[in-house]
Amino acid sequence: MAGSGEKAVVVPNKKVVLRRYVTGFPTEEDMEIVEDSIELCVPVGLTAVLIKNIYLSCDPWMRGRMTKHHDGGASRPASDFVVGEALLNFGVDKVMDSTHPEFKAGDLVWGMSGWEQYTIITQPDSLKKINHAELPLSYYTGVLGE
Repeated sequence: MAGSGEKAVVVPNKKVVLRRYVTGFPTEEDMEIVEDSIELCVPVGLTAVLIKNIYLSCDPWMRGRMTKHHDGGASRPASDFVVGEALLNFGVDKVMDSTHPEFKAGDLVWGMSGWEQYTIITQPDSLKKINHAELPLSYYTGVLGE
């Protein structure tokens, strides 16, 4: 299918989004699960990878990105999360579709992805292939990942 313009299957895509910037200790009300939809193919003309998330990491450094900073987080290692958009962090994923020459459907990868069922990665060079699938895949969100 890979960006062919064929009619793609549309599926639900649940995601965890930041509902509002956090002040103090984060609460359930600061985030919400929303259901969107996504076509299971990379859009025509885009060099990208469509992944299905298998494991997502939840790390302490994410807390700093949930606060609104006057410079948008530019002075920090990562920018602020955007209200209404899926949270981002490391994940272990299966490639569903790709227009990037280094990735094909079925590959297992790890890297930065959205907290959602499916994510389109527009900078595929940030993904790394998993070449040791005999190890528990969840290890790539921790000790084997970055």
